[in-house]
Amino acid sequence: MSRCYALFLLVLVGISAHAGTPLLWNQPAVKENCPSGDDSLWVEYPAGQACIRYFSAGNLKAAAQALVIFRGDRTSLIKRPPETIPANTADDQRRQAQTIARQSGLPTLIVARPGTYGSSGNHYRRRQQEEFLALNAALDAIKTRYGIQHFILSGHSGGATAASALLAFGRRDIDCAVLTSGAWGLLERAERIRQQRGESPAADLDVNGLANPWDPLDHIAGVAKDPRRLILVIGNPQDRNTPFFLQERYAQALRKQGHQVMLLERPAVAPLYHDLKGNPGVKEISLCPLRGRALNQ
Repeated sequence: MSRCYALFLLVLVGISAHAGTPLLWNQPAVKENCPSGDDSLWVEYPAGQACIRYFSAGNLKAAAQALVIFRGDRTSLIKRPPETIPANTADDQRRQAQTIARQSGLPTLIVARPGTYGSSGNHYRRRQQEEFLALNAALDAIKTRYGIQHFILSGHSGGATAASALLAFGRRDIDCAVLTSGAWGLLERAERIRQQRGESPAADLDVNGLANPWDPLDHIAGVAKDPRRLILVIGNPQDRNTPFFLQERYAQALRKQGHQVMLLERPAVAPLYHDLKGNPGVKEISLCPLRGRALNQ
């Protein structure tokens, strides 16, 4: 075996081992610890910086449209050892991106929210402005890295809230947003949940026990006007986690500002009726306006 070929094999083994290593959670943002490669980004934004991990499938280079997935909250996983968290390697996450790309027909990126799946940050502080600023900076960096022209965003629960925050930041490169079981009206939602649990009122705190959550419902005026864009708000009227009446309120507020919105009801899994059946976060992308060369070949 030649020396060059041996070195090549060592590099491949190193990449494979790294890809199969459990991803770290709730880590501080340290630039030297941010992996180099095509699935991580070091981003800086007003008053902060972050290492954001993403996992992709399909041809992203100069894509007319790319699908970006934001996962829901992962609170129950934070305290678990990384090696016991399901699908907690880069390879696992890429395989999930490949499945979604095949289903959607679009080049796809799963972008890990701060504090989860290798992204720096504190997942206990989700829905603070810093989380959304980090994701917005990551989308800018991804767009620059690959020359992507437009995005379709899809998010579930807290991921839907994150996607709607990027809309409220005034981005003009979002063609469609598919928001399933999203959390809006964050303080009102928290009071309702506390009431259901028989807990004491705390009107100024969200479900994380934090004041001043950044609620996209309060920032509808920031959503850029785009007659082509479609925003899909999808949920179940029995949702006990993110109340459907608040999802309706978000959709109505968008309509009032002249945005094109569809509010859809879908079946969900008992007893919380929060996780929707049939994966509408991907399935309903078929309703989105597609650009000529967007489909993944």
